Amino acid sequence: MSVPVPPHKLSESPNSRSIQVYDWNITSSTNPISSAATCDALQATLGFPLPEMTFGSNFLTLEHQPSGWKYFFTTEAALKGVKKGELEEGDGGVKVGYADKWLQSRQVPTKPYDWTYTTTYPGHQDRESDTSQTTSNSEIRWVPADPEDSSHTIPIAELTRPDPIMFYSEIPLYEDELHDNGSSGVLVRIRVMPTCFFILARFTLRVDNVLFRTHDTRVYHSFASSPPLIVCETSGWEAPYDRVKGHLPKRNDLTPLTDPNFIVKVLSELPKHLSQKEGAGTRWRGLGTKRMVAFLKPSSGIQT
Repeated sequence: MSVPVPPHKLSESPNSRSIQVYDWNITSSTNPISSAATCDALQATLGFPLPEMTFGSNFLTLEHQPSGWKYFFTTEAALKGVKKGELEEGDGGVKVGYADKWLQSRQVPTKPYDWTYTTTYPGHQDRESDTSQTTSNSEIRWVPADPEDSSHTIPIAELTRPDPIMFYSEIPLYEDELHDNGSSGVLVRIRVMPTCFFILARFTLRVDNVLFRTHDTRVYHSFASSPPLIVCETSGWEAPYDRVKGHLPKRNDLTPLTDPNFIVKVLSELPKHLSQKEGAGTRWRGLGTKRMVAFLKPSSGIQT
């Protein structure tokens, strides 16, 4: 039985797409790699060299009109999650023989930073709330999900149903090939279905012959939830390179090792004590899974 499509409005411009549905305004913007001038300005702000492919103008925004709650995924904020300075316990530092040579190739001055561009960025709330709203972002708190409450979970069955997709977007934030020694990047995806929206923001790291690392942020909202409920789940996995390589369908075909979907499938299917505790021995604080929820101000009536 097909799910009815609710009233909604789609808008599109050369570099952005939007949907208005129920109480939500959702906008994604995808643009070319940032210009040299834009990169110089962003680099000056961050204090370390940018990834080779930095999409500084890309973003995803969510706005819940009744509450004024806004949530964003932006390139600058994701890169602010990269460790600047000497790596310390919990930063998951990856030190390999070619790292120093790689840093020199990037014309890095003196200040150290995490050359793998590892980030656990989960998106962020608007820091400047609309004062005209009775409920501001600062008054909306994330709290740990109740493991006994099914509404505090992300319903896989709903997300895998063949429901119509009213809106879909892929928003790359940055990508770097680590001087041909691997890859690192963040990609945000969103889809809006008749009953819900779902966001997957994924950081993926491959350091050849060393390790694989993934950090996922999943954001889910059911339009039927009352009061409106946001579920945010973050998960980090890590494993030595050879452990993931051992799961290749064909021993001599290394192509899947460049596919983030293959990597996360292998990592997430490993025993948790291997992929979310032991990892690759880096003691990265991003390992593990946690789920948070936030309740928003309900609307006085469904908008159409």
